[in-house]
Amino acid sequence: MTGCNAGSNKSGWMDVYVYEIMKRKFCAIVCGMLLGCTFVAEGQIETMEKVRFLALGDSYTIGQSVSVAERWPVQLIDSLRAKGIACYDPTIIATTGWRTDNLMNAIEGTSLRKDYNLVSLLIGVNNQYQGKTAESYSPEFYSLLEKAIELAGGNRSHVFVVSIPDYGYTPFGKGNQPYITAGINAFNAVNKSISDVKDVTYIDITPISRQGLEQPDLVASDGLHPSGKMYTEWVKLILDKLTVEHLVTGTDQHEGNSITLFPNPVSSSITLKNLSAAAKYSLTLRDTTGKPAMQRNIQSTGNAAEVDIQSLPQGVYFYELSRNGAMVKKGKFVKH
Repeated sequence: MTGCNAGSNKSGWMDVYVYEIMKRKFCAIVCGMLLGCTFVAEGQIETMEKVRFLALGDSYTIGQSVSVAERWPVQLIDSLRAKGIACYDPTIIATTGWRTDNLMNAIEGTSLRKDYNLVSLLIGVNNQYQGKTAESYSPEFYSLLEKAIELAGGNRSHVFVVSIPDYGYTPFGKGNQPYITAGINAFNAVNKSISDVKDVTYIDITPISRQGLEQPDLVASDGLHPSGKMYTEWVKLILDKLTVEHLVTGTDQHEGNSITLFPNPVSSSITLKNLSAAAKYSLTLRDTTGKPAMQRNIQSTGNAAEVDIQSLPQGVYFYELSRNGAMVKKGKFVKH
């Protein structure tokens, strides 16, 4: 666990790991990618960017007691590449033992670009382990999440928060499990609430971590940190929650490729055509900063749905259309 003084590999626990490898290995670029896309009228993809992933955290992000290849940020990028998505190697800013203040100091002391198109934040277990309160954690986590959004170019839709694992369900923590679990729950309630306020995707991996005693192979050899196998389960959940697979592999291409938005430019209302008959959708409109400008649950009439946008100021907007929790269409339009 990130701040404990028990277990193996103590000597390396306070080393600073800044894992930034820019080898620029060219991967195949596919249509429909969730992150970093540039759109033109009618929601057609014009250009694609390689995934630039920044992972911020502590030992759970740097992967204490597992190999580099087993770290979950590395596994995530490997999974995206396996789907044919162009990716740079991940940038990891994380060290075993870091609290929220340590992470912020490290970020401020590192020259990071501010155009990552995927940024994760997982931090707080050491605040809890070292006796800090959830109340003191709250403003520091809030500042870190704002910094993560800034590093994503201001686009909060490219940021996700990972919940804190419960180390009470490890050989190290089982003797104090009720106390540990209560603390982790309190800290996760804080980071979940702040993620909701900032409209950032929240990935709750904590239930997976609570299988550590029932499934010992989910815990690393130090008896405390997740194993590579547990990190694999995290990655599966992250990919599912971010709906990356639906967008980049063409899972919904028959529906998504046929959907059109018109008119564009628009003055009063937009119409979405070629929807599934009598189907329910969720529509989110974002301004150029990534902030939601409008959210609507819509149901197609026949194969179309009309949405009144007269209340929106003039400008450029990005739309995200989802069905059954999966993104089926993204695009851009101009409001006169």
